[in-house]
Amino acid sequence: MANLDVTLRYSGINFPGHLHSMQSMQFAEGFKFHDTDTLIVTYPKSGTTWMQEILTLIYSDGNQEPAKTIPNWIRTPWIEHYYCEDILLGKADHRIITTHLPYHILSKSLKQSNTKVIYVARNPMDIIVSFYHFHKMANFLPEPGTFGEFLEKFLLGKVHFGSWFEHIKDWLSHREEFNFFFITYEELKKDLTHSVEKLCNFLEHSLLPEVIDTIVRHCNFTNMKNNQMINYTLIPNEIMDHQRGKFMRKGAVGDWKEHFTDEQKQLFEKIFQDKMRDFKFRFIWTL
Repeated sequence: MANLDVTLRYSGINFPGHLHSMQSMQFAEGFKFHDTDTLIVTYPKSGTTWMQEILTLIYSDGNQEPAKTIPNWIRTPWIEHYYCEDILLGKADHRIITTHLPYHILSKSLKQSNTKVIYVARNPMDIIVSFYHFHKMANFLPEPGTFGEFLEKFLLGKVHFGSWFEHIKDWLSHREEFNFFFITYEELKKDLTHSVEKLCNFLEHSLLPEVIDTIVRHCNFTNMKNNQMINYTLIPNEIMDHQRGKFMRKGAVGDWKEHFTDEQKQLFEKIFQDKMRDFKFRFIWTL
């Protein structure tokens, strides 16, 4: 399934036709979650791959073999991708599932289970930078134009996967409806050991300190960047042009400072304050 130039419009949001179909989206919306499932929820470029890797290592009790031999899209498939149904057929318990979908598409089916939901958030300014560079290499996404042009589209919610503002507000506003855990990219970056410990507590999966140390070492950015099972170098250049960029580029906090002009920063802050004015949730995006 190539469909690199196809855009799928579903529930008012654009998705890449390369990975999404009407059937796969309907499958996701009506999915029967199990109580033993763990669902990673993110807006793109928020630390999805990092959390997939951490959970893989937690549930394997620190055994690195699955993380080094099985691609992450097989270990922790996106529920909205066309291949997910086939992958999950043979898995009954302790499934790690990933999604970029908004609350309104998944919430009805998700509420019918006690699935553990982990929402990973990231400074939206860093998301914009990372998403912009990803658009340059991902041939299933539209050409981003200049950084300024992409920034304006993002702020208007006119990018694939929809509005970041709506995504985070809707999920967090309804977090009491689920078995829900919230963590930020910045928390993971600041203290990965403590973050893994908190995740183990939430997942009710206790590990020895030395196992947690193994997970932390495996899940540092350099190791992940060099791991073919998660750096997407297994994907053909036709789909991801590896000459135009790296999927795992910097993994930094505050990289937006290298890209935003003062005028763009002011524009972002104005829109952010307007969009989030009535949202009573305090974010800490710094280390």
